[in-house]
Amino acid sequence: MSTRRFISPAILCVVPFFVVFAAFQLAPLVFVAINAFSVGDGWGLKHFQEIAVSAFYRQAMWRTLEIAIVSSLAGIVIAVLTCYSLTRLGGRWRRLLIAFTNMASNFAGVPLAFAFIILLGANGALTLALQRVGLFEDFSLYSRSGLMIIYTWFQVPLGVLLLLPAFGTLRAEWRESASLLGARRHDYWRYIGLPVLWPSIAGTLTILLANAVGTYATVFALVGNNYNLMTIRIANLVAGDLFLQPELASALSLLLVGLLATITLIQQRLLRRSHHVTDH
Repeated sequence: MSTRRFISPAILCVVPFFVVFAAFQLAPLVFVAINAFSVGDGWGLKHFQEIAVSAFYRQAMWRTLEIAIVSSLAGIVIAVLTCYSLTRLGGRWRRLLIAFTNMASNFAGVPLAFAFIILLGANGALTLALQRVGLFEDFSLYSRSGLMIIYTWFQVPLGVLLLLPAFGTLRAEWRESASLLGARRHDYWRYIGLPVLWPSIAGTLTILLANAVGTYATVFALVGNNYNLMTIRIANLVAGDLFLQPELASALSLLLVGLLATITLIQQRLLRRSHHVTDH
C-alpha cells in the first residue's frame, strides 16, 4: 500500500520514455565511447591521434562543418522570411503553404536525392533548360555547391515548422503600440520582434546544424563515396569490406557528438545573454 501511495501515475507514464531513451540513446553512446578509447588490450588516444594527423579526416571534418554552417544559415534566413510571410497571408493560402511545408519536411533521404538528380543532374530537366539559355554551364549537382543546394532545401521546411509557432507569439498590439510611440518598422523588429524571436531562432539554428552534420542517406544516394564527409567516413569504417575499423569510426562519432555538444553550449550561452532571457 505504501509503495502505491508514493509512486505517482505521472512517473509511471514517463518510464517507457526513459527505457527507450536509455536503450537507443545512452547505451549506443556509451558503447561508442568505450570503442573510441579501446586500443588493443588496453585504452588510449591512438584513434584520436590518427584522426588529428590525417589530412583526409581533417578534410572530412572541415567539409562537414562548411556545408552544415552554410546550409543552416541559409536555411534559417529563408525560414524566418517564410514564417513572416505566412503570418501576413490569409487563412487559405497559409493552410496550403503549411501543408506543403509539412510534406516537404518529410521528403528527404534517397527520394530527395533522386528528385534532385532528375531536376538538376547532369541531364536533369532544369539543367538542360537553363543550359539552352546560357546558364548553368559549369554547375554540377555532385559538387560542393550542389550539396549546399540540396542541404539548404531540406533545412528550410524544418526551420519553418520550428519557427512558425514562435512567430505566432508576436502580438499585433505590440506593433500598434510601438507605432503609436513613434517607432518605425525596423525599430519594432530591432527592439521587440527579434529579441522575442531570438531564443527560437537560436534553438532552431542549433537543430539545423545537428540535422546537417548528421545527414547521411541523402548525400550518400547523391554522391556515394565521392565526397569526403564525416558521416560517409564513419559508414565506410563500420560497413566497409576493405577498411573495417569500428574503433576509428567510434572516435569520429564521438568527435561529432562533441561538436554538437559544443554548438548546444554556445547556443545556451547566447540565450542567457539575450534580451528575452534577461528581461524574464
